[in-house]
Amino acid sequence: MQCLTDDNVNSVVDRVMNGIINDIITDKYRPGDKLPTETELSQRYDAGRNSVREAVKILQAYGVLYIKRADGTYVSENYNQRMLDPMLYSIILRKNSRDDFVGLRSMIDIGVLSVVVQRRDVTEYLPGIYLTFGELSAELHCENADLERVVELDNRFHQKIAEASRNPMICTMAEYINRITIPSRLETTRKALSDKNNIDNFIELHREILNVIESRKTEDIVRVVNEHYIYWK
Repeated sequence: MQCLTDDNVNSVVDRVMNGIINDIITDKYRPGDKLPTETELSQRYDAGRNSVREAVKILQAYGVLYIKRADGTYVSENYNQRMLDPMLYSIILRKNSRDDFVGLRSMIDIGVLSVVVQRRDVTEYLPGIYLTFGELSAELHCENADLERVVELDNRFHQKIAEASRNPMICTMAEYINRITIPSRLETTRKALSDKNNIDNFIELHREILNVIESRKTEDIVRVVNEHYIYWK
């Protein structure tokens, strides 16, 4: 019999996790379905019961599965923010360069704006977006602008736009991207605040995004988003 090292055990657990997730994606198990017993899962994924138990425990922690005592393990019916945590951690651990983050954030923002400008009810969200824009502009024009407050308002501005998509998954994805890019944006915002001309341009770049939403000019989205990150780049 092969001796299982920690790496062997981890690879088996990962294989079981990937197997369960793949079966959920391919509709083998649907939201609300009860999973087979540990014994059946062991046979299906060619793994020991301990590995199956550990895989289920991890997927439960991620919000993919939940356990009913004295009943069994079920596939979650509702979206849970914990489901995205593994993705967030993997991005952080990769030590990506700033260019990688700019590319990721640009892709998300282009997609969000493309959805938002096509919504007929987007005008309902404009007052809230403009309010945040006004707060951001006012803070930037303060003699002693607070750097963290500026980044917080910038995050809120982009999050308000994401909310206009009326898609909870888009909102959560945008929030995660905002969170992982804060450190590098703090640095570039500090540099921008040191020059009044940069401050005025920083505000104008946000206004351009508002103009795209109001005019619904989808052809301007890529250009405006790319210009928006001139200081971050």
